[in-house]
Amino acid sequence: MQIKITKTGRDKPELLEIHCHEISDEVREIITFVRSRQGKLTAVADEKQYEIAVTDVFYIESVDNRSFIYTEDKVYETRQRLYELENMLNEKHFLRVSKSVVLNLMKVSSIKPALNSRFTAVLFSGEQVVISRKYAPALKKALKGRS
Repeated sequence: MQIKITKTGRDKPELLEIHCHEISDEVREIITFVRSRQGKLTAVADEKQYEIAVTDVFYIESVDNRSFIYTEDKVYETRQRLYELENMLNEKHFLRVSKSVVLNLMKVSSIKPALNSRFTAVLFSGEQVVISRKYAPALKKALKGRS
């Protein structure tokens, strides 16, 4: 399969075009991946409303019935509940890893064992997120499907 990339001006929409002989599993996988990276979340920071690209989100955490979206350098608050965000993002490589955290698997640089059958996900930002033992099997299954 050949790959051709053409840069376009900011005034034109980005477009991914696939030319194939048939829609194979490989093509379906590419389509699923591209669709999984699209979308935005609405949140607030510094009394201003923002649209955050799903690809910029590292993880989402619920604290005292409030949901916070963590990006590489900023924290936003959203009105949506954690379970709502989890349902919205489950097709976008996000996974619940504890009672209070939904993690973007595409932002994980490594996973290491921790105490009591738990794990720690080390993110590309350097932050660490604890994965509870209850959610470890789902994480293992998701990672096997990704490789």
